[in-house]
Amino acid sequence: MFFRSYFDEKLAQYSYMVACQKTGEAIVIDPARDITPYIETAQKEGFRLTAATETHIHADFVSGARQLAHDYGVTLYLSDEGDENWKYQYLDNLSAQLVKDGDVFMVGNVEFKVMHTPGHTPESISFVLTDRGGGSTEPMGIFTGDFVFVGDVGRPDLLEKAAGVKGTAASGAAQMYESLQKFRQLPDYLVVWPGHGAGSACGKSLGAVPLSTVGYEKANNWALQEMDKEQFEKELLKDQPEPPKYFAVMKKVNKAGPAVLTNETIPYVETYKELEAYISREDTIIVDTRNGNEFAQGHIEGTINLPYTKIFTNWAGWILDYEKQLVLIAEEQQTIHIQHSLESIGLDRIAAFASPNVVSEAPELEKYANINVNELKAQYEKEDVYVVDIRQQGEWEAGHIPTARHHMLGYLEEEADQLPKDKKLIIHCQSGARSAIGASLLQAKGFKNIENLASGFAGWKNENGPVKQS
Repeated sequence: MFFRSYFDEKLAQYSYMVACQKTGEAIVIDPARDITPYIETAQKEGFRLTAATETHIHADFVSGARQLAHDYGVTLYLSDEGDENWKYQYLDNLSAQLVKDGDVFMVGNVEFKVMHTPGHTPESISFVLTDRGGGSTEPMGIFTGDFVFVGDVGRPDLLEKAAGVKGTAASGAAQMYESLQKFRQLPDYLVVWPGHGAGSACGKSLGAVPLSTVGYEKANNWALQEMDKEQFEKELLKDQPEPPKYFAVMKKVNKAGPAVLTNETIPYVETYKELEAYISREDTIIVDTRNGNEFAQGHIEGTINLPYTKIFTNWAGWILDYEKQLVLIAEEQQTIHIQHSLESIGLDRIAAFASPNVVSEAPELEKYANINVNELKAQYEKEDVYVVDIRQQGEWEAGHIPTARHHMLGYLEEEADQLPKDKKLIIHCQSGARSAIGASLLQAKGFKNIENLASGFAGWKNENGPVKQS
């Protein structure tokens, strides 16, 4: 048997390839939308991609299952659990097999046994793998998707918070409790291959270790410790982070079927004159992917700063409008990576990329000041200053600057009308990365008197700034 894992650090997402070395057949589990890595592996190792599967209808990224079926004719093994609201709708004219609890399918001589594990979502399934080709009658491991992570379990509140399906948080928590009782019955030696690692919003305390075992999770995962059902459900629903708004879009996309990518060439604009054709369009957002310091020192009016770092994909999903086309200011060598990042969450309407040189050619530039802690201390209590804390709710509650007001970054644009236009706005997050995005959003909304605390709340605490507890 052949095994390979893949990790997208911007989504903290794991996908896997398993192949039978005797028959040359290979399957991809929970494929990302960019299927290039799987194709490259198959070609290098001499395998034929014959199947793909996923553990549930994903809410945090666009699945590559449909792309694999379209491009390579693979058979899709997809969940037939859950009610009519959780059925795949794009399977006509594709090779697909719907599976339920207890079903078994083979990829060459490798066996996959389906285990229905609802809780995160009603249709969630896990796959217990046995290497029959290697002569084993005992299972090796389990692909848990968003059911059991290293140190955590999948959150059940996404459908209610992100997709607006009322009552599903409580019912999902109850289902998760029952699913974990099934997990407890598995052999301790089974390897656990999860769908996400630390940084994912699909749980609240995911570990950064890429795999675990059933026995280790029984001993160490908070959700598998002894507690009654009511206590478990209360603990599971407590302190879950805000789900990104784009999760609701992803659920619909993956249920109805993602668009098949055709790899069309996207133009690269190299002069400001060429960019002007896009700037004047109401259906277009200009995104500047340079780092926050460069952006603060001069940027084209109305542009949004989303530095191309680890947090790019998540915040692109939070704040960009799926109904508008995008033009991205970026270095040419980064464009393909940015394109894949945006497509991974369904932001497919990329009209053009533009060279960072276009910024220096603009007739007029906007700026904002990055300030240090001492500069904030000198003014944070003044009447004409409004301190905006854009961190998440849990961060805010753990401690904040006494005069600050909480406007979480994901909701900042829609809450902009609550902010005073006659005061200076000083934006901060934990370390300065998110607040650079927030400052650009507010400037694009017409706020002109803006400063950014470059070192964030961490810098404030390090320099003994006063802290208020909620």
